[in-house]
Amino acid sequence: MKDGTKLIKIAAAWLLMLMLAIAASIVTISIVNSREFGPEKTVAHYLDALKDGDGAKALGLLQAKVPSADAAALDGEALAKSQAGLKSVSIGEAVPGPDNQKIVTVNYTLGNSPFRTDFTLTQGPKHWLFFDSWTMLPGTLPTIDVSVVNANQASINGAAANMPDGKNSFAVFYPGSYELEYRSALFAAAPVTRKVSGPGQEIPAVGLSTGPTTDLLAQVDGTIRKYLDACAKQAVLMPTGCPMTAATNNRVVSAVEWSILEYPAITISPYGGQWIMAPLNVKAQVEYTEQDLFSGLVAPAKVADDFAFAAKLSISGTTVTVTPQLSD
Repeated sequence: MKDGTKLIKIAAAWLLMLMLAIAASIVTISIVNSREFGPEKTVAHYLDALKDGDGAKALGLLQAKVPSADAAALDGEALAKSQAGLKSVSIGEAVPGPDNQKIVTVNYTLGNSPFRTDFTLTQGPKHWLFFDSWTMLPGTLPTIDVSVVNANQASINGAAANMPDGKNSFAVFYPGSYELEYRSALFAAAPVTRKVSGPGQEIPAVGLSTGPTTDLLAQVDGTIRKYLDACAKQAVLMPTGCPMTAATNNRVVSAVEWSILEYPAITISPYGGQWIMAPLNVKAQVEYTEQDLFSGLVAPAKVADDFAFAAKLSISGTTVTVTPQLSD
């Protein structure tokens, strides 16, 4: 009898331990399921993929349709750069949505401005019989429309992209910040940034206003100055092939000396798909000694005046040709 009681106690102890083990397993599975397999974790994996520049993984998690647009910013360094400006990222707890869906809100700042992005997820099949899976509802990636003046290339987050007829559209992930820019040795457009927080956002189109670089302006300015300095070396009242002219009814009895008082300001602008220079104006002074034909009086003459002319700009690659043009 005593042996039977002892066996019952042992069995009861083992049963208790088994029940405790089962309970512990259930609690452990519940905790692991919530922390590692909840909808928040799917969103976290997506944000990590963006940060790593892994566009394939991000697209697989987001399940988004890629529109008919340039994919230059959907992978690699350009994608990783889109996340560099995200600060104070906070993934909120999932809240119930329609049709047994879950909504996860991500709060963050971009350029010191607060933003939020809502992700809607639906439950998928169980993993290993116990663990949940969550997938994002399919959507379409947003796009940024870009145009550039007098150029057929641009860059998005540093990634070069072709711009047929000066226009293109770029597909982008969200959330993220995208910098559009054009720069070459001779022309450049100031960068324009667009912050993208979600698929339904209306993103203003980007117009890159291309203009001459300081190097190009300096190069053209140097050519024009050299041309005018050569004109000033001609010791005649009407230098050949030059905008400066002078005239007198008296006899010139000394050497003629020209000097440039003010060189032209250089302005280069786009027009009709080409680059043109604005009309130029040089202020020059001529000095000489003249003798009056009637009185015979000899006196110095010094005359300063403004002279207008134009110049044609021709560009082939990085070669710049400036051709002064004089009106008849």
